[in-house]
Amino acid sequence: MTISNAHNLNRPVAASQCPYGIRVTLPPGDPFSEILGPEWQKYHWYATAEERDRTITEMSRRHEYSRAQDRPALVFEKVENLAESRAL
Repeated sequence: MTISNAHNLNRPVAASQCPYGIRVTLPPGDPFSEILGPEWQKYHWYATAEERDRTITEMSRRHEYSRAQDRPALVFEKVENLAESRAL
């Protein structure tokens, strides 16, 4: 039986298959750092740079349900596993 939705996979796709990433961190002084810790970070990995770039644009945009003064409170940084992306 095939999986109908990627989020239903039992195990994540290996990062070695996805060399292009987004590093998500909190800005300095963010109140959530008291909950998550000042060193909190999360990585999202993608198979292509184009997929990563589309996702980072979507993640960092101001959403239609936000208040006028709201801005995304996360820092998004493009990262790359050079050994995987360039087959070193």
